[in-house]
Amino acid sequence: MNTINITLKVWRQRATGSKGAFETYEMENINSHMSFLELLDVLNERLIKDDKDPIAFEHDCREGICGSCAMSINGEAHGPVKATTACQLHMFNFKDGDTITAEPWRAESFPILKDLVTDRSSFDRIIQAGGYISVNTGSAPDGNAIPIAQDIAQHAFDAAACIGCGACVSTCKNSSANLFVSAKIAQFSSLPQGEPEQRKRVLKMVHQMDEEGFGHCTNTGACEATCPKEISTGYIEEMNREYIKASLK
Repeated sequence: MNTINITLKVWRQRATGSKGAFETYEMENINSHMSFLELLDVLNERLIKDDKDPIAFEHDCREGICGSCAMSINGEAHGPVKATTACQLHMFNFKDGDTITAEPWRAESFPILKDLVTDRSSFDRIIQAGGYISVNTGSAPDGNAIPIAQDIAQHAFDAAACIGCGACVSTCKNSSANLFVSAKIAQFSSLPQGEPEQRKRVLKMVHQMDEEGFGHCTNTGACEATCPKEISTGYIEEMNREYIKASLK
């Protein structure tokens, strides 16, 4: 079993509005095959044993699906490996003796709750603003009831791959949420089930995004580069076109 020794610097902050700072921990004989979140687990076990406050961080599936493990590692969203969440980032991507820094998302619309945990409920409110789609409830419809071309279905599936982690916001110099919002708009507007509310949806979601205080997109592409699911900025173009059409009509 390969092991490494690292120096871990973690942002510690008791609550929103309180003063925070980095604390340094020496981690020895770390299994290089464990994930970054497992590294935090090991550290927290040590802190609890020493009767100290464990590091607060979010996690759920630990399979790169839920988008909970929102943190910057060495200044990059989810760490230095492309298309990878923090829970999928393994320690063999670092070298023995490395210093690793972990901190929460830095965005006004994502206030820090504690340590590495941020309040990303603004994303939930944007989704809620979009409302529902006009599909009758009842028994499940036949899968082929509404024929959809393969390229359109794939386009919608690619947009739906967004896990709402917030990496795009944390990376953007303006803290823009355009990549997230455009992906969520596109996954519905691409399909016939989402057409009845298409105009209303884009207007409400973009308005809510502005209300939450997210910045504007300046097309630097940083969001796509750091997105763990590699969501395309092409969806932002689609959202802008839909928004203009909906505004005019």
